[in-house]
Amino acid sequence: MFKWNKISKRTGITVFCVAAFIMALIIVLHHNPWADPQEELVKKIIACAIIIISCVVFILLYDKVTVLPVELYENRRLIWKLAKNDFKKRFAGSYLGFIWAMVQPVVTVAMYWFVFDNFFGQKAQLLSGGIQMPYVLYLTAGLVPWFYFSEALNNGTTALLEYNYLVKKVVFKISILPIIKIIAATFIHVFFVIVLLVVAILYGCYPTIYTIQVVYYSFCLFVFVLGLSYTTCAVVIFFRDLTQIINILLQVGMWATPILWNINMIADKPLLTSIIKLNPLVYIVNGYRSAICEREWFFADFYSTMYFWIFTVVVFGIGALIFKRLKIHFADVM
Repeated sequence: MFKWNKISKRTGITVFCVAAFIMALIIVLHHNPWADPQEELVKKIIACAIIIISCVVFILLYDKVTVLPVELYENRRLIWKLAKNDFKKRFAGSYLGFIWAMVQPVVTVAMYWFVFDNFFGQKAQLLSGGIQMPYVLYLTAGLVPWFYFSEALNNGTTALLEYNYLVKKVVFKISILPIIKIIAATFIHVFFVIVLLVVAILYGCYPTIYTIQVVYYSFCLFVFVLGLSYTTCAVVIFFRDLTQIINILLQVGMWATPILWNINMIADKPLLTSIIKLNPLVYIVNGYRSAICEREWFFADFYSTMYFWIFTVVVFGIGALIFKRLKIHFADVM
């Protein structure tokens, strides 16, 4: 069986740097004939600079950065078992069980659709490929990943507080607690993806080979929110008000992300559009919609894909470092 601890430090650094070099090479060689040459050059310079900085940080902080992924891999079976137990525990004692987890988001989608469709006259939305997408499907495809993100982030943030009795146990790997909560949220997300596909079929958008990209975008969201959660769950131990701040930011973020509205509405404002697209969730939300209705692979939007993964890797690395640095104080504070 493969063992992470058998990989030497030199090998790990070499693999990471080679992968980073290949990514940088692809970015440099990629050319979009329809893009503005100056804007494309700026994107390439920024991306390569971030990759170089990431390599330097990875080399200098290798031992601290790799501790977290190693622990997650080595405890993968325990993580899966505890995630299933966590999901069951949330609805223990209620007559309808996990159905309650589905009711609120479904009602929310229905209310948004009713209000925007009947009072604001929102009809079909135009996607980047020139495809008309029914508004209820457009709305559902945006809300499904957002519900997943908000629930996973909230649950991941409070994971250590909820399992405080495990945090105080010296022998327990507390680094697995945030991912347990996020996997539990993923179970509900799978249900809503099925609902999204059913809505798509009802509106004539039948599944194709491109629809499988929903799995890819779900994985993107999983990794991104996991990286965020390792930062927030560590900080919230010392600053409990963070949970309230996150709730406020989620309310603002829902409107700052093109979920209820179409980003093409601000196409005449390139600066504002560029600022909005800095939000990595824009890549996810647009990806869900593209997977449902468009006939295009995710790597066709090259720079957005590269930006998202570079940003996510940086967020995950920062989360791992913060968690590692603060972990020794958790038991004392709690």
